[in-house]
Amino acid sequence: MALLLSYAVLTLWIEERWAWSLFQFAVFTAATCWAVRQLWRPSPVAASVWLVPLCAAPVWGLLQLVLHQTVYRWATWSAVLNWTTYLVLFFLSLQIFQRSARHWFLRFALYFGFGLSVLSTVQMFTSGGRIFWLFPSGRAAFVLGPFVYRNQYAAFLEMILPLALWQAPRGSAWDRRGFAAGVMAASMFASVVAAASRAGTVLMCLEIIAVLLLAVSRGMVSGSAVARSFAKFAVVAVVFAAIVGWNVLWLRFRQTDHTVRSDLLVSSLTMLRDRPTMGFGLGNWPRAYPQYALFDDGTYVNQAHNDWAQWAVEGGVPFFLILLSLVAMVFPSAVRSLWGIGLLSVWAHCLVDYPLAQRPGLGAWFFVLLGVLAGARTHRAAGARPRDADSRAAIVKNANEVPV
Repeated sequence: MALLLSYAVLTLWIEERWAWSLFQFAVFTAATCWAVRQLWRPSPVAASVWLVPLCAAPVWGLLQLVLHQTVYRWATWSAVLNWTTYLVLFFLSLQIFQRSARHWFLRFALYFGFGLSVLSTVQMFTSGGRIFWLFPSGRAAFVLGPFVYRNQYAAFLEMILPLALWQAPRGSAWDRRGFAAGVMAASMFASVVAAASRAGTVLMCLEIIAVLLLAVSRGMVSGSAVARSFAKFAVVAVVFAAIVGWNVLWLRFRQTDHTVRSDLLVSSLTMLRDRPTMGFGLGNWPRAYPQYALFDDGTYVNQAHNDWAQWAVEGGVPFFLILLSLVAMVFPSAVRSLWGIGLLSVWAHCLVDYPLAQRPGLGAWFFVLLGVLAGARTHRAAGARPRDADSRAAIVKNANEVPV
């Protein structure tokens, strides 16, 4: 799974269908291998109520196809396949990431995100717009590793940053692990500042505040430990941000260029009003949009710049509610875990941009981490009724352990 997800992110820049299709083939092959292993050597199958909306998403697309409620069938078939891929990834993650594997994978995610943030920042300043210094991107600046769009890069690191923030408050003021986690968090934050992502910077600041305050309120660490951790992080983050520069981000905050997004949102709401029940078919926002456009500057508008609005337009109100119900289910566990706040942050980012609708490789990471979170929730539920004092003490101890 770690290799698959590494491939999914490192090939995000490839527009041709083959790169994502190869990933999907590998995912379904892995699921088949798991099923064969279950037949040969059965083991308990973990379940989660979160599977209900995740199963409903591709089923809704199939219903649109059956009822001929899509303006372009191929796009809907492709979207159904993507949502099925997300479902399979979530299910596999729920099965394979038990306690030790879960902690190993979260460590991998943290180190991978940190390494990518360093590589991407260096590449942005030195590659002249080339991906990995080799492949032309068609852009002159702000090409960050495999990401050709700053906000999608920021959304990826929003998922990873809370993993580092979780580690930072532990131990003494200069605890080696806590300090290293703080440095990694500061590096990821500074790289998003260098990328000049306004939404990403704001959401990362909110993540930092939320994780540290929740850690104190739940008694997981003392207020003094959090203060020391925040001071260390702030110093390192300011130094890193000063090195990479924040002047471009500051200029973008001073710009008032939200007219395009506002017009796209108005168009999306008009589209939703015309087909509120079944939508235009999953994957079909770009094809339905032109007749609702409020402006035409000669460019192709491929996304609504608001994933939530786009999902509502493509699937109608029922599909929107399916995904919203998943958010409602996940929210308590994400807050309880602390590191899961990164998933909530991405959903919030979807209100002003398109981190999940355009790049399925980001969706792959998102739903795997969602499966890891579901696995942790299932593990806690299984241990919620201790048989004796010793097991009850063990559960209290495990609840206070750091997951990475």
